[in-house]
Amino acid sequence: MSRCAQVLRWLLLFLTAAAAAAADPNDRSGAKDPPLFTRMPGFYIDQFEELDFGRVEFSVARGKVEAVEGRRIRAHYAANAGVRHPSGLQVIRNYANANAAAGGQTVYETEDGGTLYVTLKLVKGATEFWTEVGAASNGMYSVVVIERQAMTQSVTANAAAWAGGLRDNGRVALYGIYFDTGKSDLKPESDATIREIARLLESDPSLKVHVVGHTDNVGNLADNLKLSGSRANAVVQALVTRHRVAAARLTGNGVGPLAPVAPNDAEAGRAKNRRVELVRQ
Repeated sequence: MSRCAQVLRWLLLFLTAAAAAAADPNDRSGAKDPPLFTRMPGFYIDQFEELDFGRVEFSVARGKVEAVEGRRIRAHYAANAGVRHPSGLQVIRNYANANAAAGGQTVYETEDGGTLYVTLKLVKGATEFWTEVGAASNGMYSVVVIERQAMTQSVTANAAAWAGGLRDNGRVALYGIYFDTGKSDLKPESDATIREIARLLESDPSLKVHVVGHTDNVGNLADNLKLSGSRANAVVQALVTRHRVAAARLTGNGVGPLAPVAPNDAEAGRAKNRRVELVRQ
């Protein structure tokens, strides 16, 4: 079968499944299927939760989990009256096959108290989707999907707090500065933190700082060193051009993953390591 024919076949199967598994009249108000998947035919959503930012510990091996954070949708399904109950294995295989057809992988399968669980992972562009499906053979199953992403920091320290950190420790870490993965262009949501840095420097005209970029350890060292330096210099340029801070008061440097503040073996630690610091000169 040609690639084109395969694509058309999968599209037809998807559209057929979507038509068969459309929203059910018994669905809980506001409920919807998690991203990537339709539902088993004849099922409705009786419990539903959607969070802009949540955390799930996915089983990835016996006795091992990976904590994933990001946009989270959790749906619990129940069979309508008269619908023949599929086995738990049938449910998780359906989801695993759909995930594989989209280019994803099955990470791990396990059983606990008669309920089968499968962990699935799918990478689309720069986005990771993690899914756990849990199903028995009782006409009920659950699906939770995390679209992995860093939390948008809504609360930032202010200039006065940073001044105290510089005075007491000689350095302060900033987590309100954002970049797309692998890039050094400041994202608009960084503006509030940049303004606070400018206020800090305005409050103490004698203050000079190193602006130091840090990364996690994903990728090779040379690339991360270059990226962290470029990000530090992007902060310097924003302060100079937008807030008229004298360039002589700022020096941009990048140390990549060489000064972590947390282990890099889980996303929570890597997120802490991706930061910009101000260091008193």
